[in-house]
Amino acid sequence: MLIPDPTFLRRLVDEYEELRAEQATTAADPSQRARDLAYTLCVSTGTRDVRVALETAHRLLAAMPERARLGD
Repeated sequence: MLIPDPTFLRRLVDEYEELRAEQATTAADPSQRARDLAYTLCVSTGTRDVRVALETAHRLLAAMPERARLGD
């Protein structure tokens, strides 16, 4: 499996989780941006389910050096 750039992956995860948290408070359906982020997370992690993609992304980020995880 190709390993995505940690800075890119961190941004995807952060933006997706922030957007979904905002939408959870309004009980709204996922926005187009949330669907796009979910798709990109799945492609980036080689998965087909956004929950699995997030788990994989968190696992990949945890295994990377801290500097890479933080996007420095």
